[in-house]
Amino acid sequence: MSLQIGITGGIGSGKSLVCRIFSALGVPVYSADDRAKWLLNHDEKLKKTVEALLGAEAYLPDGSYNRPWVAGKVFNNPILLRELNAIVHPRVGEDTQAWLKRHKKARYVVKEASIMAKAGQNNSLDKVVVVHSPIDLRVARVMQRDPQRSATEIQDIIARQVSDEERLKIADYVIYNDDSQLLIPQVWQLHQLFSKR
Repeated sequence: MSLQIGITGGIGSGKSLVCRIFSALGVPVYSADDRAKWLLNHDEKLKKTVEALLGAEAYLPDGSYNRPWVAGKVFNNPILLRELNAIVHPRVGEDTQAWLKRHKKARYVVKEASIMAKAGQNNSLDKVVVVHSPIDLRVARVMQRDPQRSATEIQDIIARQVSDEERLKIADYVIYNDDSQLLIPQVWQLHQLFSKR
């Protein structure tokens, strides 16, 4: 099997940009968050289970996932959020396994997710890369890409996510996306290292 590299980072850290660089180098990249969104919109069995938990409003009349409504419903309800995750996460896990089989000949693969455990801790990851960025820079980036969000709203999201300190504890490698170091050389260095296997 391929070496499995996990990539994580908080909102606005640049983890998706880092993954795009790995992808440009020919590395297969699996985005757990993007695939979860896709499955919530296209997997009929999953859609029915989500509807059974949250009600018909979880989907719009055109059949697409009503993300803002669901977010509002689970935002202050940790039990409901846990129940929703208990439905979605195993389905994403199955999808990941199917994807890994398709890429088993690759030297290494990258799995991107906003929530991640240490390599080998109830997962199949061999190494974890954390993309790290100062909070003020992360807020500015998210506001630029998502102008309808306020700084307060973004800071609330950051406050609810895993802290930078906790995230750095699970890191085998750190990529600094702080505008003082170039990203591509950092990714290239890791690419060379992971390709040697």
